[in-house]
Amino acid sequence: MFRSEYADVPPVDLPIHDAVLARAAEFGDTPALIDGTDGTTLSYEQVDRFHRRIAAALAEAGVRKGDVLALHSPNTIAFPTAFYAATRAGATVTTVHPLATAEEFAKQLTDSAARWIVTVSPLLETARRAAELAGGVQEIFVCDSAPGHRSLIDMLASAAPEPRIAIDPATDVAALPYSSGTTGIPKGVMLTHRQIATNLAQLHPAIPAGPGDRVLAVLPFFHIYGLTALMNAPLRQGATVVVLPRFDLEQFLAAVQNHRITALYVAPPIVLALAKHPAVAQYDLSSLKYIVSAAAPLDARLAAACSERLGLPPVGQAYGMTELSPGTHVVPLDAMRDAPPGTVGKLIAGTEMRIVSLDDPGKDLPPGESGEILIRGPQVMKGYLGRPDATTAMIDSDGWLHTGDVGHVDGGGGWLFVVDRVKELIKYKGFQVAPAELESPPPHPPGHRRRRRHRQVQRRRQRGPARLRGPPADRHRPHRGGHHDVRRRTRRALQTDPPRHLHRRRPPGGLRQDPPPPAQGARM
Repeated sequence: MFRSEYADVPPVDLPIHDAVLARAAEFGDTPALIDGTDGTTLSYEQVDRFHRRIAAALAEAGVRKGDVLALHSPNTIAFPTAFYAATRAGATVTTVHPLATAEEFAKQLTDSAARWIVTVSPLLETARRAAELAGGVQEIFVCDSAPGHRSLIDMLASAAPEPRIAIDPATDVAALPYSSGTTGIPKGVMLTHRQIATNLAQLHPAIPAGPGDRVLAVLPFFHIYGLTALMNAPLRQGATVVVLPRFDLEQFLAAVQNHRITALYVAPPIVLALAKHPAVAQYDLSSLKYIVSAAAPLDARLAAACSERLGLPPVGQAYGMTELSPGTHVVPLDAMRDAPPGTVGKLIAGTEMRIVSLDDPGKDLPPGESGEILIRGPQVMKGYLGRPDATTAMIDSDGWLHTGDVGHVDGGGGWLFVVDRVKELIKYKGFQVAPAELESPPPHPPGHRRRRRHRQVQRRRQRGPARLRGPPADRHRPHRGGHHDVRRRTRRALQTDPPRHLHRRRPPGGLRQDPPPPAQGARM
């Protein structure tokens, strides 16, 4: 068994809104949230006051303890305020991918039994359709404004009394993100107030921050990585969060330069851009102090290239998963220059780990040998919503969560290296892709049927009147290109019309500025 070298932290028995905003009065006029597109700024005092007013309005609208509220929005400065308002009103927040289809959204609404939706006007039609399909939704609110819908802006004027909800941090669920776990089927992950708040306290000794630090939030808040690293953690510590709704390289670099960003929490595609893209040289990124990458494995050479180009300590990595609130490992800020290349870090405070044999799960393996990673600690989820069998399969009777990842610890420093997956799901830049999607026959390019029919007609015209013919002599002849040509044609077909999952959804931070994928099962 491996234990953290940091001192244990006591459980944080506070609602998440109080745990994060406990020092809001102390931070006062310090900027808490800045819109990276137009400069709109909310101070800590405003975030605290606004979320309390909106909580009062939500309670007046009928939101009650135990209700589920779906937060359906890209990154905006209103997102944290809406999240904390909902939890203060006693609701559980299920975060929804802003680019989910109405059908996908409806499934999450149905599974979570959500009664309320907070969205933004550009996504309102999808939210309406999803509510119709799911049924049971009482009202849809908007962060900005839309005819026929109450807005959070209007709610700030509410004169209703602030709700006084008796929240049990140990058992009441604060967040209900959806994760594919190790099965590929999205499940609601029940994370209590205590689990999320305690995980923030666990992470603090390794990655401290405070007033004066500026974090750029471009990875999505709806995902547990963004919710923790880019929203809850920096706001708990008095840092300033500059918010971008999506990744655009030029906009991203300009935000770093103009807002003097000190810390980046990103995914490997952004590290790639920082290491290789020529546009990087046109911006002043000298304010940066460190970069942490998570959500997918980061190549050690790429990390080194990025750090060398920017003159920073080596890019650190972190590890975790939605079911772990999400953090368990991180490269500490004070050890970034000494960490071995490729490591995902050391155990954070109050966390235990076992590496067990794949052939004999009851056998613990010593440093240097690879096996399945098991985690135990106060951040382990309460369970999967409505799926006790899946919960039991994930968390054993001794409280160990079986991650499904394969890794080993080095012989000296306690550094973890993740090397594989126990099951077959393929990790694509931090997101899970079922092998069947890649193993199925390549789809035909658009217009294939029409062009094939046209060629058939042309050949018949060239042949003239029909006549009796034997079978073509080359019907069973191998394709002249051999296996190299098959590979080339397969690659071309996939690039032309890839499986829907890969075509519509791309990981956040990719160089292509397409919509990000759902990220519901991605690890940190």
